[in-house]
Amino acid sequence: MDLRQNLEAVKQKIKNACEGAKREPSEVTLIAVSKTKPAEMIEEFYALGVRDFGENKVQELVDKYERLPKDIRWHLIGHLQTNKVKYVVDKAYMIHSVDSLRLAREISKEAVKKGVCVKILIEVNVAGEESKFGVKPSETEKLIRQIAALPGISICGLMTVAPYVADGEENSTIFCSLRELSIDINAKNIDNVSMGILSMGMSGDYETAIRWGAVYVRVGTALFGERDYGI
Repeated sequence: MDLRQNLEAVKQKIKNACEGAKREPSEVTLIAVSKTKPAEMIEEFYALGVRDFGENKVQELVDKYERLPKDIRWHLIGHLQTNKVKYVVDKAYMIHSVDSLRLAREISKEAVKKGVCVKILIEVNVAGEESKFGVKPSETEKLIRQIAALPGISICGLMTVAPYVADGEENSTIFCSLRELSIDINAKNIDNVSMGILSMGMSGDYETAIRWGAVYVRVGTALFGERDYGI
């Protein structure tokens, strides 16, 4: 598998999607989702200039953090259990998956203890899928107001995991809804809250997500190839 070719193909699609949306490609950050993938593959992408990598599991993020260059920005994109927070608050560049006040309080507690300010995104279950984590859209503003008051946390925007679909265009309504929600919340001018980041779009639908304002796209399979979940 030629990782360079994969990266160039994804970058070209990002560029084309940005042109279609009258956006600059520099407005979109590619997060290479490296879950279950070995450090050697990450090093290969690192050598090609990629600096943002996404992990689902705390232990995997921590292991790779210890082994790989320190200027990598690690994004925790998977569900975070409160008992794992202490391991990751000073290692993750951003936590994308905050969906409860209980989790936010634990992040705040550990952030204060370690003397760091943790960048987070609020995960919103826009599609209402029972199998997915995330706060309901109707409850997002209330949760944000509660979390914004906590020390050691900086709310930077919203994240969603859209349904798996054969045609990425089918998720347009999901991405549009998240964008509208972020605009509504931004208009409230809540202290300690920025809605500058929308983390949405994966290998099957990131081009659609870009047209709806995605700032972070989380791409795994299109870069690394299919995953072996038997690991």
